[in-house]
Amino acid sequence: MAAAQRIVIENCSIATVDADDTEYASGYLVLAGNRIEALGAGSAPEGLENVVRRIDATGHLATPGLINTHHHFYQWITRGLATDHNLFDWLVALYPIWARIDEPMAYTAARGSLAMMARGGVTTAMDHHYVYPRGTGDLSGAIIRAARETGVRFTLARGSMDRGESDGGLPPDFAVESLDGALAATEATVKEHHDPSFDAMTQVAVAPCSPFSVSTELLRNAAELARRLGVRLHTHGSETVEEEKFCHELFGMGPTDYFESTGWLGEDVWMAHCVHMNDSDIAAFARTGTGVAHCPSSNARLAAGIARVPDMLAAGVPVGLGVDGTASNESGELHTELRNALLINRLGAHKESALNARQALRLGTHGGARVLGRAAETGSLEAGKLADVVLWKLDTLAHASIADPVTALVFGAAAPVTASFVNGRQIVADGRLLTVDEDAVARATRDEARRLAQLAAQR
Repeated sequence: MAAAQRIVIENCSIATVDADDTEYASGYLVLAGNRIEALGAGSAPEGLENVVRRIDATGHLATPGLINTHHHFYQWITRGLATDHNLFDWLVALYPIWARIDEPMAYTAARGSLAMMARGGVTTAMDHHYVYPRGTGDLSGAIIRAARETGVRFTLARGSMDRGESDGGLPPDFAVESLDGALAATEATVKEHHDPSFDAMTQVAVAPCSPFSVSTELLRNAAELARRLGVRLHTHGSETVEEEKFCHELFGMGPTDYFESTGWLGEDVWMAHCVHMNDSDIAAFARTGTGVAHCPSSNARLAAGIARVPDMLAAGVPVGLGVDGTASNESGELHTELRNALLINRLGAHKESALNARQALRLGTHGGARVLGRAAETGSLEAGKLADVVLWKLDTLAHASIADPVTALVFGAAAPVTASFVNGRQIVADGRLLTVDEDAVARATRDEARRLAQLAAQR
């Protein structure tokens, strides 16, 4: 890396979230190009060449960038609706609105979702987009373009639904695809956009929506497609008691057994929510290496329940954090999920021993990287890994009297982001995005939300 331009960050606390949870009370990081070249205690080495910038990060905590493992960007323009509904009633209320989504709406909503996460420390995002109404344009391409413009590392989970209302599903028939159409469109998206390289900025996963909106044939064929193409698999699983009842009535088994029967357990699979898991389910996930995207705020918003995250971690299940769609988590921020994951899990059986601050931070960083299949590349601060780094300001009124910086970050108020780097490029400075105009994005999302509401009212 001798010829690479270097950025030196000094005088900050560092939580590496490596395998040993190494931390430095005062240390440095050297970013060379798009990699972390070196880090450690004390001052940076003398004599470094091509140093283009030095950052005095006194009063800050450096962590890996946060990694979001479950989201639905399009919901940014349907926030604040059906606020007192459970999952199934919420879906019935909102599917007719979502079925009017078109390409400009998908692009604008993605920009809003991405901007909110990025300014709050997210460096790797994902979007599970599964609503593809007929004749509405290139929705996947629009979402990927928004992520590229925002500057975050991104996984598009190309979703699909083929079980409409006439087949016993929840979405309107005109909002679902045919089995063959969904598979063909998914394969085309993978071939056009997926980058398997170490420092990829865009990857694609195969992601049928859920057991109650997808046929068994689509689930089974999607798993075969993903493995033929060498990409990951994602869906919703075990989110509510209603879903469990649905699976027993329709398939004669619970969600986990159903997923296993269709090829949907494995190290290349992660599922959102997984709230209603018994001991056998957790053991199956641990045995197969199947990952979980834990979405504590959304689970609470929809009264779905408390996922057994401590038991999953104890069993060895990979677990990351997810914002989930902003129609069920209106804040749209992942850093608040660190705190909510810790607090909500302490309401469960394990009480105060459920999660601690460092476990919560690991869920939002290394855990997320593991779930997305990128733990060798990001999710911890280690030499040779990608330069995805966040500096959290912890010397203001909100945090200055908390001695431990990780406790301040997780237990305290949402900490300001002084700097966020993705692939070695700074995308946030002093809490504001450098890549897009936040105010323009806000105006556009308001306008598209109004247009969608008008279209939905005409149905």
